[in-house]
Amino acid sequence: MQADIGAFLRNAVNEATPVLRDVFDSEFALLVLLGVFLLEGAMLLYFVPSEGIVPAAVLLVGTDPVDLALVLGVAVLGATVGQFALFTAAKRLGRERLLAKRWFRIDDDKLARFDGWFDRWGPVVVPVSNSLLFTRGMLTVPAGLAEMDDRRFLALSALGTLSFECLLAAVTLFLLGGA
Repeated sequence: MQADIGAFLRNAVNEATPVLRDVFDSEFALLVLLGVFLLEGAMLLYFVPSEGIVPAAVLLVGTDPVDLALVLGVAVLGATVGQFALFTAAKRLGRERLLAKRWFRIDDDKLARFDGWFDRWGPVVVPVSNSLLFTRGMLTVPAGLAEMDDRRFLALSALGTLSFECLLAAVTLFLLGGA
């Protein structure tokens, strides 16, 4: 099974559109990746699952230790800056104004659920949520609404993002190793 998945991943990269491959083969690869992660961190990249970005970048940029460190560094930096932008917007706009923004696609009920998590568990849920599938970044807004300290949010957000992205990269490398 591992070999089949690894082969599938390699074929997906080999069949990537020429434009995408050219971008990731160029000197602009990490800049493009940074932009993608900024949008992902700010929860503005709805059409690309965040769980696919690092594996694709690992496959397209490279698997040697320097390439992996660069991909992970850019991923953590971009996602953290994007989350900090959303965190700051939540702090400044407040709940009602944020919910009224067209670009903010989280409804009141879902936000209330994550508010409850933040109220119950406190800031520790920021890195935990960033480390889990389907909840990445969801505690960014409650942390901003609770007026959490900026530096504390940045550190916790980066920690959670680093753990998630390292896990994705490790799974990708594991699957590639079996092909």
